[in-house]
Amino acid sequence: MKNLYHNKSSLSWQEFIATIQALRSDPKLRVAVLTGAGAKSFIGGADISELRDLNPESARDFLTLIHRVCSALRLLPVPVIARINGYCLGAGLEVAAACDMRVSTEDAVFGMPEVKVGIPSVIEAALLTNLIGWGKTRVLCYTGENIQAKEALNWGLVEKIVPADELDEAVAQWTSSILEAGPNAIRLQKELIGYWEKMSVGDAVQEGIRSIGKAYETDEPFRMLSAQISKLQGRNKG
Repeated sequence: MKNLYHNKSSLSWQEFIATIQALRSDPKLRVAVLTGAGAKSFIGGADISELRDLNPESARDFLTLIHRVCSALRLLPVPVIARINGYCLGAGLEVAAACDMRVSTEDAVFGMPEVKVGIPSVIEAALLTNLIGWGKTRVLCYTGENIQAKEALNWGLVEKIVPADELDEAVAQWTSSILEAGPNAIRLQKELIGYWEKMSVGDAVQEGIRSIGKAYETDEPFRMLSAQISKLQGRNKG
């Protein structure tokens, strides 16, 4: 398991991208956890003074950079858990949406405030529709208003909320389950879910059949199924 940190005082966006891309080549990587440094925010969004000084060309370059961050997370071959420990706004929410699973503290705050400073919500904000639907995506992007963690949970923006002192335990529960699964199966599952996002149901089913074939190209199913059968047989004898 790897913990990936980004905030303005630690890694630049470019360094963060390089760190994530380096992890892609690690065959031992099983799961990654992304969180903010400190307890105040996951990622509080872009610096508004930096945004103010952009022009059309530099604005496109800046947003392309944020997209590369999100894309790098989505291209990691293992699940990425967003450990949301505070404010998750604008680009921060786009990064969280690019992760596979999201757990937050009960006092976390979510929002897409860009329209309030004269710009639209773009790039991975497009992922929000798959998480919360078109209507709630419009509410976030049109009003620019923040929502609290409980509402984010009800909307499906996060999968779990917990008290701050239980955040690490909640992450550990997910990571433990992932680590108990077959490493190859997890990588195939993430790849397959990526296909599901883009394909029709019929094509997705066929891709799943191909994925099963890939699984049986290794001995992982045999080993893990044999272990499960032995465990069941031992219980029956008991």
